[in-house]
Formats: sequence, structure tokens, C-alpha cells
Amino acid sequence: MSVALLWVVSPNSEVSNGTGFLDSVREGNRVPGRDRNSMWKERIKKGGRQRWNFGSLNADLRYSGLGGSRTGNGSSFAVQSSLVASPAGEMAVSSEKKVYDVVLKQAALVKRQLRSTDDLKVKPDIVLPGNLGLLSEAYDRCGEVCAEYAKTFYLGTLLMTPDRRRAIWAIYVWCRRTDELVDGPNASHITPQALDRWEARLEDIFSGRPFDMLDAALSDTVSRFPVDIQPFRDMVEGMRMDLWKSRYMNFDELYLYCYYVAGTVGLMSVPIMGIAPESKATTESVYNAALALGIANQLTNILRDVGEDARRGRIYLPQDELAQAGLSGEDIFAGRVTDKWRIFMKKQIQRARKFFDQAEKGVAELSSASRWPVLASLLLYRKILDEIEANDYNNFTRRAYVSKPKKLLTLPIAYARSLVPPKLTSSLTNT
Repeated sequence: MSVALLWVVSPNSEVSNGTGFLDSVREGNRVPGRDRNSMWKERIKKGGRQRWNFGSLNADLRYSGLGGSRTGNGSSFAVQSSLVASPAGEMAVSSEKKVYDVVLKQAALVKRQLRSTDDLKVKPDIVLPGNLGLLSEAYDRCGEVCAEYAKTFYLGTLLMTPDRRRAIWAIYVWCRRTDELVDGPNASHITPQALDRWEARLEDIFSGRPFDMLDAALSDTVSRFPVDIQPFRDMVEGMRMDLWKSRYMNFDELYLYCYYVAGTVGLMSVPIMGIAPESKATTESVYNAALALGIANQLTNILRDVGEDARRGRIYLPQDELAQAGLSGEDIFAGRVTDKWRIFMKKQIQRARKFFDQAEKGVAELSSASRWPVLASLLLYRKILDEIEANDYNNFTRRAYVSKPKKLLTLPIAYARSLVPPKLTSSLTNT
């Protein structure tokens, strides 16, 4: 199941899992006698627009010698998110409550920065080989990826300030690289140990020790904005989940998965997007709305891709709700569009729309330069649900997509609505 990259990905074929994505990233095969700086400069000298290939990243992570997971001080840590249930499967607190604890932590980090920059933990200088020209090149490469695979949103990012624009590009690339590990052409070769090494590399990024140019862009971004590492760790946890879990007993389990692979992106991005100075909404409520958009996007992905996932042996639907509707896994694998299936799908679509509604309230609280691309993404993704209905709920053999004319009509609507400033007394304040 592909990550729903809310805020940064348009819901169409602009994002693919094919080959030809990122340039080779050789984790464990450094050439003797050549340091990282000289290798980067050689890549830059090549010049021109390059297509990026993530396939080599998958293979290299599998065989690289990055070592085990560790914290910044070198001590080992357990590779397990704080949001994961106990080994016995006991979940005394709902997934929504556990995820909201992360939301509160993110909001507190931003509020500390707003009160005083001195309150923020001072991050180390980034150990970046070369000079500022290399860092600029790193951001440019991230922009190229975003321009090629998320065209609609890329155009929206051009409306942002240069610093915000580049930061969003860096986050987008890291999320895509992470998703490709388990959903790309070499996903069958990825092991839990490879994801452990990827998480260890994430720790290095936040400690100011990037491995390559693309890492350097993200490392610079997290040093400039109040971005916490936890959502990044949790996204890696979602990738781990995809390695072993193909069924979800209830919505509580599915909600946690949706947070891992999509809601995390909202928490990563809000500090970059910025909250409007005139907004009266609480910081926590804006983050919660960003989380809701991630959940809504991922639920939409799930409903759109039921047939595709079934062909891979996966069912991303609450098993208890399927049973209540008189449906089983056999019905999913057989692709039967029955009245029972239509009733079931109506309820699932209704739930996704509620999350979209909650998210839309939060978009109005973002900075003026960020509202349009985010709102456009929201409206386009929500239209996929309309297309599922138009296909008579046949999401087994027909893929719901938003046509280009409908997309073009949506963009000016999103722009007009993005011009409306936050209300003096926001409806989010007490959410």
C-alpha cells in the first residue's frame, strides 16, 4: 500500500512505483580513496536533468554496512514505535489517543519556538562536505523529483517562500524514498534489518550527519524548522508493518496504520507550511486537522485500491466490519460487487469524508501561501470517492481516478477558497 503523501502528492499517476526514479545511492559500496565530497562534486559536474532511480537504494540498503539502530549518543535502542501495541496485543488506550499524544508533542515544539527561539534545543551544525553550493544543489535535486512525480503540488509550492518550498521538497523526497523501500521494484528484497539501518540513517540526519546530498537537504530543513523526528520514525514503523501484516481486525488497527504511512506526513509538514498569524485556532487543533487529512487520504487510497491490493494478497479493510456486512475475504478476492458490498462501501466512504471535513477546517488556518496547494490536494483526493460511487462501487476491476478536466476545474475553486482568511474565532479552537 503506497503512502498517501498528503500536502505533497497529487492523487493521480504523477506518482508511480516504477523504476527510473532516484539516482543510485550506494550505501555500502564506497569507492576506496574517494571521499563523499568528491563523489558529490562529480555528480554535480555531470549537469543536466537526471532521472532518479530508487531501485538501487532498495538493494543497497539490504546489503549495506550501516550497522544497527542507535541513538545520537551511540547507544542502542529498540526498533519499535511507542505507538505499537504490546506483544500480547493489548491496547488499553485507543490508537487515536496514542496518535494524539504525538500531535501534542509536535504542537508543543512549535509553540516553544513561537515564544522564544532560545527555548528550542540547539541543533548541531550540519557536517556537509563541500560548500553551500552543494546544499543548494541538493535542494534543486529534491525539487526535480517533486516536479516530475507530483506536478500539481509542485506548481503550488512555487507560491511559497523559497525556504518553505525547498523544505517541503526535502520532506517529499525522504518520504518517497522510504515508501519505495517496501513498495518499489526491489521491495521483495527488503528485510526488517534494512529498515533498521534506514532508521539509523534517519537518526544521523537529525544529528546533522547526512550521508548523501538528499539527506543533506532534509538535515538542513530540520535544523531550520521545528520538525520532530517521531513522525519520521513512525513512518518507518509503517513500512515495517507492511512487511508482515496484511489484515486489520478493526478500524482501531487500521487507523494506526493510516497514521504511520500518511498521517505522519501532515505532522512533518505543518511546521513548514506555517500557521496564519491571524489564526485563533489552537496549534494542537491545526496539527490534528493535518493528521485527519492524512487519515482521509490513506482511507481513500485503500478504497480505491481494493482490487489491486487483493491481487497482492492484502485486505486493508476492517475485518469485523466486513463480517458485520455479511462479507468475507473470499468475496474480496472474487471481486463480487453485490448489494452487501455497496452498503459496506457506502459506510467506508462516509467515514473517509468525515476525516476530509475535519481536515478542511484546518487548511483555512494555514499561512496564506500554503492554503491553495493543500486545499487543491484535499479536494482532488476527495473526488476519488465520488468516482468510486460513479463506478457503482466496483473497485475490484475499475480504478477510480479524477479526469484532467475535473482537475482543471478544481484548481481555481481551490484557489478562490484559499483566499478566505481564518475566522477571528475559529471553529477549530475547541476541537
